[in-house]
Amino acid sequence: EYRFKNINQIQVNPRAGLTFASGLRSILRLDPDVILVGEIRDAETARIAVQAALTGHLVLSSIHANDAVGVAFRLLDLGIEPFLVASALIGVVAQRMARRVCPDCARLAEALLVEQMAYSKEIGEERTEFLLGSGCKSCAYTGYQGRTGIFEILQISDEIRMMLLNGTTAAQLRTEAMKDGMIPLIKNGMLKVKANVTTPAEVLRNAYSVD
Repeated sequence: EYRFKNINQIQVNPRAGLTFASGLRSILRLDPDVILVGEIRDAETARIAVQAALTGHLVLSSIHANDAVGVAFRLLDLGIEPFLVASALIGVVAQRMARRVCPDCARLAEALLVEQMAYSKEIGEERTEFLLGSGCKSCAYTGYQGRTGIFEILQISDEIRMMLLNGTTAAQLRTEAMKDGMIPLIKNGMLKVKANVTTPAEVLRNAYSVD
């Protein structure tokens, strides 16, 4: 652990009555500039986090969802009104961790046809061989060593806010987000494949397309 100047941390302790929600209420009394909530896991925490965001605080948190677009619908499922989600949410980063190809046993090898097709669909080029790990002592014969992030970044534009206000589907919201430049998880992953960081199989294991 490290001590940082001007940063205060509260450890939740449900047995003592200190939950995410009660801790968040206490923090708001201190009028912080930035609030980091470990996880939004219930309706009460979601409601207080949204209220904090609407009163001039930058609120950062994590929430379980399938992808970046799914976060907005997860908040709706937790009982947050659409106009509050549209007003409070400014951006979402979805993340998956993919294993890196082991540099000590990496070699070009032919991938499965389904992996070739997935790569071609996302990157727009035909390719049959990819850098794969054959397995060695360095990677415990897995072919992988270390991890890399696969990301999907959703910026809440005015158009997306209006869609949330008026009611929309995840597919419609995703289409609009991609028009605005959002790169889906699976494409971001395949770009890592193109850069010889990971493999098509690993991307397909961690990210998938809703199309």
